[in-house]
Amino acid sequence: MEIYEIICGAIVLALSLLIIILCLMQDAKTQQNMTSALGGGSNESFYGQNEGNTREAALQKLTKVLGIIAVVVIVCMNIVIPIIVHLTQSGAAE
Repeated sequence: MEIYEIICGAIVLALSLLIIILCLMQDAKTQQNMTSALGGGSNESFYGQNEGNTREAALQKLTKVLGIIAVVVIVCMNIVIPIIVHLTQSGAAE
């Protein structure tokens, strides 16, 4: 196992744990169904109007960014690094 694979594996593990923690920190989504319509639930409150500026929005954005970074690291680990290792080994054999 190459050192690159170990480093990428550790990064993926750390990112996965961070994503799990961020998902657990977020509040559950409320559904707008008949019960909320009858009970008077609405998003006309200050919190509902400014949802993009809240802690929840920041957690959602951070979760998305970390997910994208995790996908990029996994692609590098499984596609790019084996190509680089193969090229360096074939170059050393000549």
